[in-house]
Amino acid sequence: MTVKPQWLRVKAPQWERVGNVKEILRDLSLNTVCEEASCPNIGECFSAGTATFLIMGPACTRACPYCDIDFEKKPQALDPTEPQRLAQAVQRLKLNHVVITSVNRDDLPDGGASQFVECIRSVRSTMPDTTIEVLIPDLCGNWQALEIILAAKPDVLNHNTETVKRLYRKVRPQGKYDRTLELLQRSRELAPGVYTKSGIMVGLGETDAEIREAMQDLRAVGCDILTVGQYLQPTQKHLNVESFVPPEQFDAWREFGESLGFLQVVASPLTRSSYHAEQVRDLMKLYPR
Repeated sequence: MTVKPQWLRVKAPQWERVGNVKEILRDLSLNTVCEEASCPNIGECFSAGTATFLIMGPACTRACPYCDIDFEKKPQALDPTEPQRLAQAVQRLKLNHVVITSVNRDDLPDGGASQFVECIRSVRSTMPDTTIEVLIPDLCGNWQALEIILAAKPDVLNHNTETVKRLYRKVRPQGKYDRTLELLQRSRELAPGVYTKSGIMVGLGETDAEIREAMQDLRAVGCDILTVGQYLQPTQKHLNVESFVPPEQFDAWREFGESLGFLQVVASPLTRSSYHAEQVRDLMKLYPR
Protein backbone atom coordinates (compact mmCIF):
# COMPACT_ATOMS: atom_id res chain seq x y z
CA MET A 1 0.00 0.00 0.00
CA THR A 2 1.25 3.47 -0.91
CA VAL A 3 2.58 5.65 1.92
CA LYS A 4 0.08 8.35 2.85
CA PRO A 5 1.20 11.99 2.60
CA GLN A 6 1.34 14.33 5.57
CA TRP A 7 -2.07 15.92 4.88
CA LEU A 8 -3.83 12.59 5.42
CA ARG A 9 -2.70 12.16 9.01
CA VAL A 10 -5.45 12.42 11.61
CA LYS A 11 -5.33 13.57 15.21
CA ALA A 12 -5.38 10.98 17.97
CA PRO A 13 -8.96 10.63 19.25
CA GLN A 14 -10.16 11.20 22.79
CA TRP A 15 -10.41 7.54 23.63
CA GLU A 16 -12.59 8.07 26.70
CA ARG A 17 -15.32 9.58 24.53
CA VAL A 18 -14.76 7.02 21.77
CA GLY A 19 -15.13 4.24 24.30
CA ASN A 20 -18.41 5.71 25.55
CA VAL A 21 -19.90 5.72 22.05
CA LYS A 22 -18.68 2.18 21.38
CA GLU A 23 -20.15 1.05 24.70
CA ILE A 24 -23.57 2.39 23.75
CA LEU A 25 -23.38 0.80 20.29
CA ARG A 26 -22.37 -2.58 21.71
CA ASP A 27 -25.01 -2.36 24.43
CA LEU A 28 -27.72 -1.86 21.81
CA SER A 29 -26.16 -4.30 19.29
CA LEU A 30 -25.83 -1.69 16.55
CA ASN A 31 -23.41 -1.41 13.65
CA THR A 32 -21.83 1.78 12.32
CA VAL A 33 -20.33 2.40 8.91
CA CYS A 34 -17.58 4.22 10.81
CA GLU A 35 -16.30 0.86 12.04
CA GLU A 36 -17.41 -1.51 9.29
CA ALA A 37 -15.91 0.61 6.48
CA SER A 38 -12.76 1.58 8.42
CA CYS A 39 -13.43 5.33 8.18
CA PRO A 40 -10.35 7.47 8.96
CA ASN A 41 -12.50 9.99 10.86
CA ILE A 42 -13.84 7.52 13.39
CA GLY A 43 -11.82 9.02 16.22
CA GLU A 44 -12.96 12.59 15.55
CA CYS A 45 -16.60 11.66 15.07
CA PHE A 46 -16.84 9.27 18.01
CA SER A 47 -15.05 11.83 20.19
CA ALA A 48 -17.75 14.34 19.22
CA GLY A 49 -20.47 11.82 20.02
CA THR A 50 -21.60 11.27 16.44
CA ALA A 51 -21.95 8.12 14.37
CA THR A 52 -23.40 6.92 11.07
CA PHE A 53 -25.60 3.94 11.78
CA LEU A 54 -25.39 0.95 9.46
CA ILE A 55 -28.68 -0.92 9.34
CA MET A 56 -29.58 -4.32 7.88
CA GLY A 57 -25.95 -5.38 8.14
CA PRO A 58 -23.12 -5.90 8.47
CA ALA A 59 -23.15 -8.32 5.49
CA CYS A 60 -23.58 -6.74 2.03
CA THR A 61 -24.93 -8.38 -1.13
CA ARG A 62 -22.43 -6.56 -3.35
CA ALA A 63 -18.66 -6.76 -3.57
CA CYS A 64 -17.50 -3.27 -4.53
CA PRO A 65 -13.68 -3.47 -4.75
CA TYR A 66 -13.14 -0.15 -2.92
CA CYS A 67 -15.29 -0.93 0.11
CA ASP A 68 -14.24 -2.64 3.34
CA ILE A 69 -17.75 -3.77 4.34
CA ASP A 70 -18.05 -7.57 4.50
CA PHE A 71 -19.71 -9.26 1.52
CA GLU A 72 -18.72 -12.86 2.25
CA LYS A 73 -21.24 -13.49 5.01
CA LYS A 74 -24.84 -14.37 4.22
CA PRO A 75 -27.28 -11.47 4.82
CA GLN A 76 -29.54 -12.06 7.78
CA ALA A 77 -33.30 -11.57 8.10
CA LEU A 78 -34.34 -8.04 9.05
CA ASP A 79 -34.51 -7.44 12.79
CA PRO A 80 -37.82 -5.75 13.73
CA THR A 81 -36.23 -4.38 16.92
CA GLU A 82 -33.42 -2.57 15.07
CA PRO A 83 -35.34 0.70 14.49
CA GLN A 84 -36.21 0.99 18.19
CA ARG A 85 -32.63 0.22 19.25
CA LEU A 86 -31.32 2.82 16.81
CA ALA A 87 -33.68 5.44 18.22
CA GLN A 88 -32.49 4.61 21.73
CA ALA A 89 -28.89 5.18 20.63
CA VAL A 90 -29.77 8.54 19.11
CA GLN A 91 -31.42 9.49 22.39
CA ARG A 92 -28.54 8.26 24.58
CA LEU A 93 -25.97 10.02 22.40
CA LYS A 94 -28.13 13.17 22.37
CA LEU A 95 -27.67 13.59 18.60
CA ASN A 96 -28.99 16.69 16.87
CA HIS A 97 -28.48 15.06 13.49
CA VAL A 98 -28.39 11.37 12.66
CA VAL A 99 -27.20 9.61 9.51
CA ILE A 100 -28.76 6.24 8.74
CA THR A 101 -27.18 4.15 6.00
CA SER A 102 -27.23 0.50 5.04
CA VAL A 103 -25.48 -2.27 3.24
CA ASN A 104 -26.91 -3.21 -0.16
CA ARG A 105 -29.75 -5.68 0.33
CA ASP A 106 -30.46 -6.78 -3.23
CA ASP A 107 -31.96 -9.96 -1.74
CA LEU A 108 -34.98 -8.01 -0.45
CA PRO A 109 -37.87 -7.08 -2.78
CA ASP A 110 -37.77 -3.43 -1.70
CA GLY A 111 -34.01 -3.25 -1.13
CA GLY A 112 -34.63 -2.54 2.55
CA ALA A 113 -36.82 0.54 2.03
CA SER A 114 -39.30 -0.58 4.70
CA GLN A 115 -36.52 -0.82 7.30
CA PHE A 116 -35.35 2.71 6.49
CA VAL A 117 -38.93 3.90 7.00
CA GLU A 118 -39.24 2.19 10.37
CA CYS A 119 -35.93 3.71 11.49
CA ILE A 120 -37.05 7.19 10.44
CA ARG A 121 -40.35 6.78 12.29
CA SER A 122 -38.67 5.49 15.44
CA VAL A 123 -36.20 8.38 15.60
CA ARG A 124 -38.97 10.90 14.88
CA SER A 125 -41.11 9.59 17.74
CA THR A 126 -38.20 9.41 20.19
CA MET A 127 -36.22 12.53 19.18
CA PRO A 128 -38.58 14.80 17.21
CA ASP A 129 -36.07 17.66 16.94
CA THR A 130 -33.27 15.51 15.52
CA THR A 131 -32.76 15.97 11.80
CA ILE A 132 -32.49 12.74 9.80
CA GLU A 133 -30.28 11.94 6.84
CA VAL A 134 -30.61 8.64 5.01
CA LEU A 135 -27.71 7.43 2.88
CA ILE A 136 -29.34 4.83 0.68
CA PRO A 137 -28.20 2.27 -1.92
CA ASP A 138 -29.53 2.45 -5.49
CA LEU A 139 -32.34 -0.04 -4.70
CA CYS A 140 -31.63 -1.70 -8.08
CA GLY A 141 -33.70 1.05 -9.67
CA ASN A 142 -36.87 0.19 -7.70
CA TRP A 143 -38.44 3.65 -7.78
CA GLN A 144 -41.49 2.54 -5.83
CA ALA A 145 -39.15 1.65 -2.97
CA LEU A 146 -37.54 5.08 -3.26
CA GLU A 147 -40.96 6.70 -3.06
CA ILE A 148 -41.68 4.73 0.13
CA ILE A 149 -38.52 6.10 1.77
CA LEU A 150 -39.23 9.66 0.70
CA ALA A 151 -42.81 9.45 1.96
CA ALA A 152 -41.35 9.04 5.47
CA LYS A 153 -39.90 12.54 5.03
CA PRO A 154 -36.22 12.33 5.91
CA ASP A 155 -34.57 15.75 5.96
CA VAL A 156 -31.76 14.66 3.62
CA LEU A 157 -31.69 11.93 0.95
CA ASN A 158 -28.09 10.96 0.25
CA HIS A 159 -26.94 8.55 -2.45
CA ASN A 160 -23.27 8.44 -3.36
CA THR A 161 -22.05 8.65 -6.94
CA GLU A 162 -18.64 7.37 -5.76
CA THR A 163 -16.70 7.85 -9.01
CA VAL A 164 -16.79 9.21 -12.55
CA LYS A 165 -18.73 7.53 -15.35
CA ARG A 166 -15.67 6.02 -17.12
CA LEU A 167 -14.58 4.15 -13.96
CA TYR A 168 -17.97 2.83 -12.88
CA ARG A 169 -17.49 -0.71 -14.15
CA LYS A 170 -14.13 -0.93 -12.35
CA VAL A 171 -15.11 0.75 -9.09
CA ARG A 172 -18.81 -0.03 -8.79
CA PRO A 173 -19.41 -3.04 -11.06
CA GLN A 174 -22.97 -3.71 -9.86
CA GLY A 175 -23.98 -0.07 -10.00
CA LYS A 176 -24.84 2.23 -12.88
CA TYR A 177 -23.80 5.86 -13.21
CA ASP A 178 -27.02 6.85 -14.98
CA ARG A 179 -29.12 5.03 -12.40
CA THR A 180 -27.47 7.04 -9.63
CA LEU A 181 -28.31 10.27 -11.41
CA GLU A 182 -31.87 9.11 -12.01
CA LEU A 183 -32.32 8.25 -8.33
CA LEU A 184 -31.29 11.76 -7.30
CA GLN A 185 -33.45 13.36 -9.97
CA ARG A 186 -36.50 11.32 -8.99
CA SER A 187 -35.91 12.19 -5.34
CA ARG A 188 -36.03 15.88 -6.16
CA GLU A 189 -39.21 15.44 -8.22
CA LEU A 190 -40.99 13.19 -5.70
CA ALA A 191 -40.04 15.17 -2.59
CA PRO A 192 -38.93 18.73 -3.42
CA GLY A 193 -38.80 19.54 0.29
CA VAL A 194 -36.07 16.95 0.94
CA TYR A 195 -32.46 18.04 0.41
CA THR A 196 -30.50 15.75 -1.91
CA LYS A 197 -26.86 14.89 -1.44
CA SER A 198 -24.13 12.82 -3.10
CA GLY A 199 -20.44 12.06 -2.72
CA ILE A 200 -17.44 11.35 -4.93
CA MET A 201 -14.12 9.62 -4.15
CA VAL A 202 -10.96 10.75 -5.94
CA GLY A 203 -7.56 9.15 -6.45
CA LEU A 204 -8.86 6.19 -8.47
CA GLY A 205 -7.48 7.29 -11.83
CA GLU A 206 -10.03 9.92 -12.80
CA THR A 207 -9.10 13.24 -14.42
CA ASP A 208 -9.94 16.72 -13.23
CA ALA A 209 -12.19 17.18 -16.28
CA GLU A 210 -14.10 14.00 -15.39
CA ILE A 211 -14.66 15.15 -11.81
CA ARG A 212 -16.00 18.47 -13.05
CA GLU A 213 -18.25 16.68 -15.53
CA ALA A 214 -19.66 14.50 -12.73
CA MET A 215 -20.29 17.61 -10.64
CA GLN A 216 -22.14 19.20 -13.54
CA ASP A 217 -24.20 16.04 -14.01
CA LEU A 218 -25.18 16.10 -10.34
CA ARG A 219 -26.23 19.72 -10.45
CA ALA A 220 -28.23 19.04 -13.60
CA VAL A 221 -30.44 16.63 -11.63
CA GLY A 222 -30.85 19.09 -8.76
CA CYS A 223 -28.39 17.67 -6.22
CA ASP A 224 -28.05 20.16 -3.35
CA ILE A 225 -25.04 18.97 -1.38
CA LEU A 226 -21.79 17.39 -2.56
CA THR A 227 -18.89 15.78 -0.73
CA VAL A 228 -15.53 15.07 -2.34
CA GLY A 229 -12.84 13.06 -0.55
CA GLN A 230 -9.70 11.03 -1.10
CA TYR A 231 -10.07 7.28 -1.64
CA LEU A 232 -7.95 5.27 0.78
CA GLN A 233 -7.19 1.60 0.16
CA PRO A 234 -8.56 -0.40 3.13
CA THR A 235 -6.44 -3.53 2.51
CA GLN A 236 -4.14 -5.01 -0.10
CA LYS A 237 -7.07 -6.85 -1.73
CA HIS A 238 -8.91 -3.60 -2.50
CA LEU A 239 -8.40 -1.20 -5.41
CA ASN A 240 -5.08 0.60 -5.41
CA VAL A 241 -4.81 4.32 -4.80
CA GLU A 242 -3.74 5.77 -8.14
CA SER A 243 -2.93 9.23 -6.72
CA PHE A 244 -3.07 11.28 -3.54
CA VAL A 245 -4.77 14.55 -4.41
CA PRO A 246 -3.32 17.64 -2.68
CA PRO A 247 -5.59 19.85 -0.53
CA GLU A 248 -5.47 22.79 -2.96
CA GLN A 249 -7.16 20.69 -5.64
CA PHE A 250 -10.07 20.04 -3.29
CA ASP A 251 -10.33 23.80 -2.75
CA ALA A 252 -10.58 24.27 -6.52
CA TRP A 253 -13.36 21.66 -6.75
CA ARG A 254 -15.24 23.31 -3.90
CA GLU A 255 -15.10 26.68 -5.64
CA PHE A 256 -16.22 25.12 -8.92
CA GLY A 257 -19.11 23.34 -7.21
CA GLU A 258 -20.24 26.53 -5.54
CA SER A 259 -20.18 28.28 -8.91
CA LEU A 260 -22.48 25.55 -10.25
CA GLY A 261 -25.04 26.31 -7.56
CA PHE A 262 -24.59 23.53 -4.99
CA LEU A 263 -25.90 24.76 -1.64
CA GLN A 264 -22.85 23.20 0.00
CA VAL A 265 -19.67 21.52 -1.19
CA VAL A 266 -17.52 19.78 1.43
CA ALA A 267 -14.21 18.87 -0.18
CA SER A 268 -10.97 17.82 1.49
CA PRO A 269 -8.72 14.75 1.58
CA LEU A 270 -10.45 13.34 4.68
CA THR A 271 -14.01 14.23 3.69
CA ARG A 272 -16.46 11.34 3.70
CA SER A 273 -20.15 11.41 2.82
CA SER A 274 -21.21 11.74 6.46
CA TYR A 275 -18.30 13.90 7.64
CA HIS A 276 -19.69 16.91 9.57
CA ALA A 277 -23.11 16.00 8.19
CA GLU A 278 -24.73 17.89 11.07
CA GLN A 279 -23.85 21.15 9.31
CA VAL A 280 -26.94 20.61 7.18
CA ARG A 281 -28.97 21.98 10.08
CA ASP A 282 -27.46 25.41 9.46
CA LEU A 283 -27.98 24.96 5.74
CA MET A 284 -31.67 24.28 6.26
CA LYS A 285 -32.03 27.61 8.07
CA LEU A 286 -30.29 29.47 5.24
CA TYR A 287 -32.19 27.70 2.46
CA PRO A 288 -35.55 26.59 3.91
CA ARG A 289 -37.78 24.33 1.87
